[in-house]
Amino acid sequence: MDYDVVIVGSGFGGICSAIKLKEAGIDNFVMLEKDEVFGGTWRVNTYPGAACDIPSHLYSFSFAQNAHWSRLFPRQDELLEYTLRVVREFDLERHLRLGTALRSAQFDEATGTWRIATSKGDMTARTVIFAIGLLGRPSVPHFPGIERFRGQAFHSAQWDHSIDLRGKRVAVIGSGASAVQFVPEIQPLVRQLDHFQRTAHWVLPRPDRAVTRVERWLLDRVRPLQLLFRAKHYVQFESRVVLFIFLPALAKLMQWQAMRHLKQQVADPQLRAKLAPEYTLGCKRVLLTNDYYPALAQPNVAVLKDGIREVREHSIVTGSGEERPVDVIIYATGFDVEHAYGPIELRGRGGRSFGQALEDGAGAYKGATVAGFPNFFMITGPNTLLGHNSMLYMIESGVRYAADGVRRVLRDGLHSVEVKPEVQGAYNRRLQQKLKGTVWHTGCKSWYLDSRGRNLVIWPGFTFHYRHITRRFDIGSYIVRRSMR
Repeated sequence: MDYDVVIVGSGFGGICSAIKLKEAGIDNFVMLEKDEVFGGTWRVNTYPGAACDIPSHLYSFSFAQNAHWSRLFPRQDELLEYTLRVVREFDLERHLRLGTALRSAQFDEATGTWRIATSKGDMTARTVIFAIGLLGRPSVPHFPGIERFRGQAFHSAQWDHSIDLRGKRVAVIGSGASAVQFVPEIQPLVRQLDHFQRTAHWVLPRPDRAVTRVERWLLDRVRPLQLLFRAKHYVQFESRVVLFIFLPALAKLMQWQAMRHLKQQVADPQLRAKLAPEYTLGCKRVLLTNDYYPALAQPNVAVLKDGIREVREHSIVTGSGEERPVDVIIYATGFDVEHAYGPIELRGRGGRSFGQALEDGAGAYKGATVAGFPNFFMITGPNTLLGHNSMLYMIESGVRYAADGVRRVLRDGLHSVEVKPEVQGAYNRRLQQKLKGTVWHTGCKSWYLDSRGRNLVIWPGFTFHYRHITRRFDIGSYIVRRSMR
């Protein structure tokens, strides 16, 4: 099959891309989804307590607002339902190819097309939009002796709902965004919960509540009010970038609030000491929760900070030599961002490997295109993730840029467009220079940094600035080859 566009991924990035292509009059495209169902993050992450830490009225598309969110901070089931509704309303189901994994993609320099191999056959595409994101490959650490473990183990992003945790001795490894949500959910069920924490996180209260029937009625019937409600949340969260980027010293104000939250919820001074971070707030992801600390203070929970020496058949030996009996291990260890694209063989001009291009430190241009990969666009590529606001705002910005680029290729009958290496290089030098003075480079170890200490994840600025630089496809920054036909 020959397509104008092949979209890889059916999460928010893929869905937004499909909608904007249709708005541009482009209908000859497909969305590849490796699983038998679509939905992205909120279909995959089904762990107990899974929820968004951005308000629902902001964590949604600007062109597909929902006045009927039940809470300010939506849970997984409601977010998934929103995703399904958007797909239905915009007639995207006919473009979906479920159970179709991308195996390889090779740019054909003679024809200016991508030759794509999938688990269900081959196809060609004039352009490719890569929308699988950076948070799709779970990171599972290897501990000495783990192969001998006789119990059950799984990653939080691959939650095994067939395992009954009631009465079990459970080890939770990791204390990040997923752990703070599911630990309070499973704590009342388990016999013993050992929480292995490498580094304490800064935790702030979660200002969540139910949205009243009156509020929902007003938001549904008064459109300007819905826009104002969304704008209020946007400004509230966008203001945090001032602390993270421009005035990290002011983060002490939020640190004081976080420490007060800790003291109010944890009476035991020894436990408080374990849970008090030793780095500047914002260097790692700031977590929002009201029930994590109370769960850790329960008598069946132990917070362990001395690491893991080895895993045995039915236990874990800590760094200090203490042996802790364990029936189930749950990894809350995040994602392998540095190798996010996994086994996909993606090759551009001259057979250049996509994975190698990123690992070499070249980054990407505006998080959207990479030198050596013509007619190829990414959504939420390098240096487009956020530590302070809604990713859907960034997704819409990146999609607008990619869709405009696709439109130019198809409308003008171009053989290919490929970002100039010198343009990409200059862009990334400026970006990395800007990152040096931010909170993310104050010394903590986080998934924002790769093995070489480079930050290829975070966008170092206001989100409206990213929207400004992606407002149109700047074709002057690209090598343009005209079609030979």
